[in-house]
Amino acid sequence: MKWKKLTLETTTEAVDLVSSMLDEIGIQGIEIEDKVPITEEEKQRMFIDILPELGPDDGVANVNFYLDVEEDENEIILKVKEGLEELSAFVNIGSGEIKASETEDKDWMNNWKEFFKPFRVDDTIVIKPTWETLSEVKDTDLVIEIDPGTAFGTGSHETTKLCILNMKKYMKPGDNLLDLGCGSGILSIIGMKLGAKLAVATDIDENAVNASVENAEVNHLNVKRLEESDTVLRNEGLLELLDGNVIDDANLRKNIGQNCYDVVVSNILADVIIPLSDVVAEFMKPDGVWISSGIIDMKEEEVKQALDKNGFDIVEVTKMGDWVSIVAKVRK
Repeated sequence: MKWKKLTLETTTEAVDLVSSMLDEIGIQGIEIEDKVPITEEEKQRMFIDILPELGPDDGVANVNFYLDVEEDENEIILKVKEGLEELSAFVNIGSGEIKASETEDKDWMNNWKEFFKPFRVDDTIVIKPTWETLSEVKDTDLVIEIDPGTAFGTGSHETTKLCILNMKKYMKPGDNLLDLGCGSGILSIIGMKLGAKLAVATDIDENAVNASVENAEVNHLNVKRLEESDTVLRNEGLLELLDGNVIDDANLRKNIGQNCYDVVVSNILADVIIPLSDVVAEFMKPDGVWISSGIIDMKEEEVKQALDKNGFDIVEVTKMGDWVSIVAKVRK
C-alpha cells in the first residue's frame, strides 16, 4: 500500500504549535526533522557515540505527515494552510511550504526482525530471537532467547559479543553481577545462566528495563522489576531490574549496593563510560572486575585516560571490528 507523504516546512520555534494544529485536524502521526543539537540527557538515552554532522541550526524544521491514498489531499492541505494562517499571528511559521511525495507502507518498528536470526556467540552460547526456531541445537548449547523491542542488545553487535566473551572469561559461578546500562537484559540473563549467584541491572531508559524483565521471564529466570522507592534485595537466584541514572543519583548507587559485586558490566558508550568510571568503583569488591564495552576505537585512549585518572588498572583490552572492550580492576 502506498501513502501520500506531505512535508511542511516551518520553524523550530513554531514546530510544537504546528504539531498540535495537525493533531487537531486529524493527523495522527508526524515526524520532525531539524538541526537542533540533542541534549546530553537525550544522548545518554540514545545509542549514539558519534553524532551525525547536521550543520549549524538554521531554525528550519520539516514536519512530515502521511495520508491514505483515499483521503482528499487538497482538502487536508487547505485545512493545514488555514491552521498556519491562524498560527502566523502568534509565531513565525517560516515559509509554510508543503511538498507532496509517495512512500511505501512499511512496518518500521518490526521490519528489522527479518534480519535478526539465531546465531552463535561462540561454541556454546546461542542467541535466538523469541519468534524464531532453532534447527540444530547441541546438548551443550546455552540458548538465550531475546526480543530487544526498542532496547539495544540483540547480542549480534560486536560490543555485546565482546562483553559476553569477557564475562565467560572473568566471571565465576557464584559471583555477584551488576549490569549498568542493561538494554535488552542480554548480559544479565547470560550472566545468570553462566552461574552468577545474583544480578542487579539498571538502565536510564525505563522501556529498556521493561524489555529486560520480559526477556528474563522468557528465559525462565526469577526476576523482579523494582520501582524507585523499592530496596534492592540482592537475593540469591534473583535478577533485579530498575531504571535510573547511577552517575548522578548517589541514593540510587547506595541502594544498589556498595563494594558487593564481583563483576560489573557496562555495554554503553564511551561518553557514558568516562563519567561512569568516577563512581563505578563504589559497587565493586576489592578484587572485582569492570567489563566495559561500546567504545568506538577512536575513543579508546580517552576511556583509558579516564580509567587511570579514577584509580583503575587495565587488565585486558579486546577488539572486534571498530569496537573496543576494556577489562579493569581498582588499583591497589
